[in-house]
Amino acid sequence: MSVSKEVLRKRIAVAAGREKADTVIKNGTIIDVFNEELLQGDVAIADGVFVGIGQYEGHNEIDAAGKYISPAFIDGHVHIESSMVVPSEFARVLLPHGVTTVITDPHEIANVTGARGIEFMLAESEGLPFDVKVMLPSCVPATSFEHSGAVLEQSDLDPFLSHPRVLGLAEVMDYPAVMNGAEGMLDKLAATLALNKQIDGHAAGLDAKAINVYRTAQIKTDHECVNVQEAKERLQRGMYLMIRQGTAAKDLEALLPVVNERNARRCLFVTDDKHLDELIREGSIDHHVRMVIQRGIPAITAIQMASLNAAECFRLHDKGAIAPGYTADFLLLDDLEELIIGQVYKNGKLVAERGAVVEGIFPQPSAEAAKMGEALTNSVRIKPLTTEQLAIPVSSGKAHVIGVIPNKIVTEHLLMEVPTVQGAFVPSSERDLLKMAVIERHHLTGNVGLGIVKGLGLQKGAIASTVAHDSHNLIVAGTNDEDMLAAVEAIKQMQGGLVVVENGKVLASLPLPIAGLISNQKAEDVCRGLDDLEHALRQLEAPTSFQLFLTLSFLALPVIPSLKLTDQGLFDVNQFRHINVEEDAGNRHSLN
Repeated sequence: MSVSKEVLRKRIAVAAGREKADTVIKNGTIIDVFNEELLQGDVAIADGVFVGIGQYEGHNEIDAAGKYISPAFIDGHVHIESSMVVPSEFARVLLPHGVTTVITDPHEIANVTGARGIEFMLAESEGLPFDVKVMLPSCVPATSFEHSGAVLEQSDLDPFLSHPRVLGLAEVMDYPAVMNGAEGMLDKLAATLALNKQIDGHAAGLDAKAINVYRTAQIKTDHECVNVQEAKERLQRGMYLMIRQGTAAKDLEALLPVVNERNARRCLFVTDDKHLDELIREGSIDHHVRMVIQRGIPAITAIQMASLNAAECFRLHDKGAIAPGYTADFLLLDDLEELIIGQVYKNGKLVAERGAVVEGIFPQPSAEAAKMGEALTNSVRIKPLTTEQLAIPVSSGKAHVIGVIPNKIVTEHLLMEVPTVQGAFVPSSERDLLKMAVIERHHLTGNVGLGIVKGLGLQKGAIASTVAHDSHNLIVAGTNDEDMLAAVEAIKQMQGGLVVVENGKVLASLPLPIAGLISNQKAEDVCRGLDDLEHALRQLEAPTSFQLFLTLSFLALPVIPSLKLTDQGLFDVNQFRHINVEEDAGNRHSLN
């Protein structure tokens, strides 16, 4: 971080006690994340940076009696698009939860709109009292087995690598391309490493040998572990373990047993994908911290994982601690064990208090960013769809079925008898077997991938969305063809978003006009829309134990085991190829 000679002179003078600090925090208990101890002393701040711990006087003094002074939190991996609001609204939601820095991967919007989407996310997050660091999308599209809205080669990423908020290359999810040394992938890896920047991993379902390949390629992290064995293999091979607790993927409890006093410094917290309503009501990384404290991890260790560990992982050398030379991003906690956040400070200035953002701290919306966002609308381009196109032939009555695992983004690959009429599958609410379609919405190809899903739990009606990781084609699931078609038409009319339909009528919808992923409304309005959708889902007697729309969105992601659906058809992730829905001799070996 560049510092002028005069600024450095002032900071040294304050640290030495020759000049008053801009701000001094007095009477608080400091959380020392280096020694995992508590200590007493004044904390001096100059120019938004901590410059000393000891005895100081300040032009402004904060009385923190009875409070704990904690470093602010960092989300090590998040897709802002999954909140369905623009970055500035996302920041307004996270600041009261003590998160002042996020490492984001804009590959959702990039899969729809390419480099223009990355430009929009950078422009919309500029100048905020909130640090948005960016990892560039590494796999657009995620695989060659689906149609996304764009393709990003290294030449498309090159202009962004010099951006001061770009830290490196985001989650590398195309393992075969890494293992086989594909030219395009090697270009991206080499260009990133040449600038001494970071590379994130995405090692879903990969064994220890595959992790050897990833680490040799200098891929440093993984957020896709779902059990202790996977977590330990990654830690053994020098990876940072990202412990994820999002909306669809809730892995914290499964991974926490691997964390101990010897390896905790290699662990950090991420949300990955979390809906806005949960962020508002439950929290972000602060929710992780509360969860692990409740499960026996010492509070200071939990805070260390949420701050210093994430900062060190991403070489943010001036973040993550209450210590001289570190940016004054901090929290005043009313209670350490329950993590009750009283105040949140960014660069030494109060930005949130008692669950609310301080008025007037955000800049006026950028006209340039708004214009960029407007240019990313009208992204749903599909051909007319008929019931005939939704027919799934299953003459034998036996089919490959996607099995939903609640609160996981991995799925089961089921082979089972399914109900049919005249040789075609018919959905059955009684057996929890629904029809699903992924409809290409970027290039008017007319592609419609069809599948059968078990575990979504709808008793009637249909749901549809243009949020369908990672290519974000239109995805729809339902109990009958007519409601599925009505849901598709509703999505087309509002040019992207989420919808719930019953008997041909739209019960609730949430328009997402920016790339079919993001609203241009305030967070409060989007949250109300999500509430309306949840109420409508209750009318369809949907389950309440997991988030249905986010779960649906990941059923289209062909880099997460075991069985998924793309616009080109049913995809066996373990074999990395498409298969027929109906069982046939060529598919029988696919259930190893």
